[in-house]
Amino acid sequence: MSKFDFDLLVIGAGSGGVRAARTAATQGIKVGIIEDRYWGGTCVNVGCVPKKLYSYAAHFAEDFADAAGYGWTVAKPEFHWPTLRDNRAAEILRLNGIYNRLLEGSGVQRIEGRGKILTPTSVEVGGKTYTAERLLIATGSWPFIPEFPGAEHCITSNEIFDLPDFPKRFLVYGGGYIAVEFASIFNGLGAETHLVYRGEKPLRGFDEEVRDFVQNEISNHGVKLELGCQITAIEKQATGLLVKLSDGRSIEVDTVLSATGRRGNVENLGLENVGLEVNESGELAVDSNFCTQVPSIYALGDLIGGPQLTPVALAEAMVLVHNLYSGKEPRKMDYKNIPTAVFCHPNIGTVGLGEEEARKVYPAIRVYSTSFKPMRNTLSGNPGRTLMKLIVEDATDKVVGCHVVGADAGELVQGIGIAVKAGLTKADFDATIGIHPTSAEELVTMRTLTRN
Repeated sequence: MSKFDFDLLVIGAGSGGVRAARTAATQGIKVGIIEDRYWGGTCVNVGCVPKKLYSYAAHFAEDFADAAGYGWTVAKPEFHWPTLRDNRAAEILRLNGIYNRLLEGSGVQRIEGRGKILTPTSVEVGGKTYTAERLLIATGSWPFIPEFPGAEHCITSNEIFDLPDFPKRFLVYGGGYIAVEFASIFNGLGAETHLVYRGEKPLRGFDEEVRDFVQNEISNHGVKLELGCQITAIEKQATGLLVKLSDGRSIEVDTVLSATGRRGNVENLGLENVGLEVNESGELAVDSNFCTQVPSIYALGDLIGGPQLTPVALAEAMVLVHNLYSGKEPRKMDYKNIPTAVFCHPNIGTVGLGEEEARKVYPAIRVYSTSFKPMRNTLSGNPGRTLMKLIVEDATDKVVGCHVVGADAGELVQGIGIAVKAGLTKADFDATIGIHPTSAEELVTMRTLTRN
């Protein structure tokens, strides 16, 4: 009989933690999982799932406006924030229940409370100590708010979904994909929306042509971009929040969302008890097997500084459990060519390298890109445009990057991600018959070289 309470004790019941716990338990491993707040993690509760629901909601205003060009007469639409907020809350509650049942059905013991590591093989939760042969830290990340006078008046993505009242004047601070998404969402729902970012254009790290295109599109959709400046202070007024900017201007709004990055969720985790240190972003260092400097302690997901994406955490969990318990040839996580989407309006879908990255990696590349008004926007008079772009390594003809900005871009790029991952060539794309009339057919009909 084992001297430990568990073979594997997981701290954090987000996507990666739950997948690791369930997968290990189905192999006969005795597993416990600890969670103090969100069963299902950030993604299910205050991340991708509710954000996508709100993104759907924000699209309807544009759909109602577009309908007139197609012969529909629609009464003046009215948006009711409490209905969206409460329906979303009910859906998340349903998903929480599903996660709990999946864990229990797999034989995983659920432990409620904040886990604090005491030793390399023990964790305290609510005054009780649990032991395990191995510990897995999967506590994810947490929103970060920079320091400035009045920063306490900011909210984060943790609170944004449950606001008691709809903010008619909304400001997002930050220029990453989360900031751009929420700016699009609240703009679409009818708020006067500002995005404040210190850089020249949002979405740093994305393909430059994509950044330029998206900046133009979200601005045309009504988001007021306040670029090249920072918030210096926020003062609470009787009529709202007065946001002071580094360029001397002030903007009064109802709500300020800080979307200035996320850091490892390691507070009160007890890492100091086992000699584990995090970097300035609160991230733990691990080897290719997700093992920390302490041989019995592992970590995965947002906490280890890789792509902060739910499917990545799920894949890491599968690799970890396989290597620890299958007895088969070890696997390694492959972080190349991970498709991703940004649910701003319009959506972004991307896989592989951006043009600037590709130029650093390959001696020669070819770029094919096209921008056009999609067919849906012709009769409606909607000015929105779509961008599609392929990046090809010249020597091998392989497509090494694909970028789409337009309706349902994420849905489209998921399929293209398979082609890029498989190493298909531009000739393979060209040999594929397009589906007409669709926007997607542009990806197999682009023959004219844009630049090389």
